[in-house]
Amino acid sequence: MTITHLVTHSGGFHADELLSSVILTRLYPEATLLRSRDAQWITPGAGRIIYDVGRDYDAEALIFDHHQRPGPLREDGQPFSSFGLIWQHYGRDYLRSFDLPEADLEDIHRSFDQGFVLPVDLIDNGALEPSVAGPLAGMTLPVLLETLKPVFDERGEGADDRAFMAALPVARAFVEAAIKGKAAKRRAESMVMQAIEAAGSGRVLELPTGMPFRSAVEKAGADHLLFVVHPRGDDWALTTIRKSGDGFEARADLPEAWAGLTDAELEAASGVPGAKFCHNARFIAVAATREAALRMAELAVAEAS
Repeated sequence: MTITHLVTHSGGFHADELLSSVILTRLYPEATLLRSRDAQWITPGAGRIIYDVGRDYDAEALIFDHHQRPGPLREDGQPFSSFGLIWQHYGRDYLRSFDLPEADLEDIHRSFDQGFVLPVDLIDNGALEPSVAGPLAGMTLPVLLETLKPVFDERGEGADDRAFMAALPVARAFVEAAIKGKAAKRRAESMVMQAIEAAGSGRVLELPTGMPFRSAVEKAGADHLLFVVHPRGDDWALTTIRKSGDGFEARADLPEAWAGLTDAELEAASGVPGAKFCHNARFIAVAATREAALRMAELAVAEAS
């Protein structure tokens, strides 16, 4: 079947139908995106996908709403929004449109669903309060996307539709960046695994460039590793390894005597020619050469042991 129309509701918008539109407009770029509440459009028909409107969920009829009672639920009982429903049925095809390795598809699909889609589903259904983000409540993606709606006194004809279309590329940028990052993480994992093998029982992991590494270190069970060294532009970086992805505490900090020092002061404190910078929080240092970075790593290991 050729999809000719992507139909969602008119009026004000929320993150779920906006993000659903990101997925569907990439898969069906020739289809017309229509915002309407007219019965003739929100009733299933040939060539149309209907989402976040219509009060029905029937994948075969291509209607994906969640406002009816009872609403559609995930296997674990958590509620879907239209975004979750669209991702469940079209997410894999969306990922394939980026030519991602088929072997990585399920992992990326699942990871994006849990880390990106599910929070939107929960907030849209009132199952999760944005206030749980504390001081960052106003910075969550659903809240930020909704700030792109017209303000109360910008209610001229077509204002909502214009705002929706202006918000669409913003939402698209966040979705594509998240997918790109997850795909890169998968590519990095195999490189980090090779570097872990090369490090053996050493306490320092040397990588060919900066890349995500913590999850691969955990997967490999490489608990002995304390620091990472890699090139960074014309310099070399020495970084710590966090104990978990939920906090900033490191397995070991860089030496206290280096904190906040730069150039000659850091060279004097460390005894390493080419030492250039150490962050005051002691999670990263920079050196002019690989040799200097590895020497600083060696000293940091000695102090941490």
